[in-house]
Parts: sequence; structure tokens; C-alpha cells
Amino acid sequence: MTEPVTVLVLCTGNSARSILGEVLFNTLGGGRVRAFSAGSKPAGAVNPGALRLLAREGIDTSGLRSKSWDEFAAPGAPAIDVVITVCGNAAGETCPVFPVKAVRAHWGLADPAGVPGGDAAEDAAFARTWAQLRRRVEAFLALPFQTMSEAELQRELNAIGQMEGAA
Repeated sequence: MTEPVTVLVLCTGNSARSILGEVLFNTLGGGRVRAFSAGSKPAGAVNPGALRLLAREGIDTSGLRSKSWDEFAAPGAPAIDVVITVCGNAAGETCPVFPVKAVRAHWGLADPAGVPGGDAAEDAAFARTWAQLRRRVEAFLALPFQTMSEAELQRELNAIGQMEGAA
């Protein structure tokens, strides 16, 4: 694998869960990971609920944007080592399949965007998603992923995807 290991977090709209994943990997990774996020049908903007959560966490959001996965298939794009989908296919969402040679895993999470009940309910949903995703990213970062075989890493990523809150 490359050093740092590159992770692409995917969801359809790239406005909420995948953005949070990108931020968590980059914030907690200590330079061992370089993360990106993208979507197969990007929403074009980061979800306001995600921005509120990141502001509460004290994280700079100025460089975040909803973007197409086409950017990562173009010439000159960074080589991707790990692709993680975070859409909740148990909820009937269609998860994108990114066509690169990489270790792939599905860490399905319920969509916190647009939950009924206004901003307070949506903020609570984003907080739950953040906590669940943080536990998964921390579990990944606890692995000796730089020295694991692809098969070993695949097994561990799949196990992480089954952690609490899997959708």
C-alpha cells in the first residue's frame, strides 16, 4: 500500500456521511491516512447538518465540498488503496461501485440528512452517525493496516462494517 494509505469514502450524494468519513480519517489518522470523499451523484453542496456538526466539533470546513467520483478516476488522481461505502443499503439506498483496484468495504450507516423534526432532530441524527463512524475509523486506525495483506485487511474492514449502527 501507499504511504500514507489513501481512503476514498463513497456515498451517492457526497454531502453527509462520506464527508464525515473523510474528515474523521484525516483528523484522526495522524498522517498515516489520506482520505477523500466523493459521490456517484453528488448533491453539489455539503449538507447543512454536517456543517453544523463539524462546527460544534471545532473542525474547519472551508475545504470541504460535494464532488463526483469522476475526479478520482481521472488521469493524475491519487491512487486509492481502500474504498469504503457508507450508504445504508439496508434502507434501500443504492451504493456506488467505484471501478478501481482497491480493498473495498461497506460500512452502511443510516442517512442523518432530512430526518423529520427540524434541525434539533437532524442534529441528533448527525451526532449518532458521527459517533458510529468515529468508532469505525478508530477501529481501522488501531489495525496495522500498512503491513496487512489485502485479504487480512478485507476481513477486518468487513468486520468493522458490522459494528453497531450498520445499515
